[in-house]
Amino acid sequence: MQKNKSILPPQTIGIIGGGQLGRMMAIAARYMGYKIAVLDPTPNCPTAQVADIQITAAYDDRNAIKELTEISDVVTYEFENVDLKAAAYIEEKGKLPQGAYALEITQNREKEKQLMKKAGLPIPPFAVVANAEECSEALKEFTLPAVIKTCRGGYDGKGQLKINCAEDIEQALQFAEANEHCIIEQWITFDKEISVVFTRSLTGKITYFPIAENEHRDHILYQTTVPATISELIEEKAYKAAESLAEKMDIVGTFAIEMFVKGEDIYLNEMAPRPHNSGHYTIEACNISQFTQHIRAICGLPLTDIKLLMPTVMVNVLGEDLEGTLKAMAQTEDGFIHLYGKAEPKAKRKMGHITFVAEHEEALKKQIVNFKEATQ
Repeated sequence: MQKNKSILPPQTIGIIGGGQLGRMMAIAARYMGYKIAVLDPTPNCPTAQVADIQITAAYDDRNAIKELTEISDVVTYEFENVDLKAAAYIEEKGKLPQGAYALEITQNREKEKQLMKKAGLPIPPFAVVANAEECSEALKEFTLPAVIKTCRGGYDGKGQLKINCAEDIEQALQFAEANEHCIIEQWITFDKEISVVFTRSLTGKITYFPIAENEHRDHILYQTTVPATISELIEEKAYKAAESLAEKMDIVGTFAIEMFVKGEDIYLNEMAPRPHNSGHYTIEACNISQFTQHIRAICGLPLTDIKLLMPTVMVNVLGEDLEGTLKAMAQTEDGFIHLYGKAEPKAKRKMGHITFVAEHEEALKKQIVNFKEATQ
């Protein structure tokens, strides 16, 4: 895509992936006047419910990719496991400003860690193994606990195993043998996890959203609080690391990096080449959301300078929370509720989120307590 070419409404934005991130991208784009086409194998998926066109096909269906490319003026994606050949095809047609490279890196934990290491960024010690024998040898160099992960796939705690003590090694060897291409990382005992969500334009301008502090439960993001309770030094280190990666990878669009904070040090964990769950708070709490800024970036529009309007807490709504959330929705004015239009609520499945905003921390806490009481 030419750097001086702007995609303007009512032109069409194609989205690969029809989940909640695509849905929120589409809503942001529809507000601006764009048309939306989505490629997803599930009929009436969350994004299709707010799109103009749905192509119902597999993500690697070459004919479907060709059709999406032809009917769209620009194409983006809502998850990183996009078929690389498909991404390269769209990029060759000049319609994928994010490019295929960011996908190639973020699809593969080995490539991700090697890039960070080459860039001189702080990461936990790691080793790549292909079988049980290599895993056994590599673990001799680690102090337990450690964690073994598949190099491809896996999210929300899937595709990984924590090795707490010597008794867990046999299980780790089985994991390595079964999954083949794996990465072992030193387990970092951290004080907190933060995420840096930023957007980079076609011309290289970067705007940063306020750093989010994340709390996980059962490996799934439970709650995000902004502003994060971190020092100015940590903030500076986090933004500097994000800038370094953004420039090295020539990022376009909204991008997220999860980091661990230990004392006054940071360790980069994982990254996502798209809007992120920990950035959902931006819809109500900032003057522009991560989704609108993403649309502006991929369409070649100038980025908006970001301001946090009020302190905020975002809480995910999982399948088991949905009934209580609807009950509270009918009883309290607190919280901005976003439900994603998924057909079936399942335990641990993200069905929506709630954002609380207030002028100070005490008011925020009161809103959350009120809402929680109303779910009972």
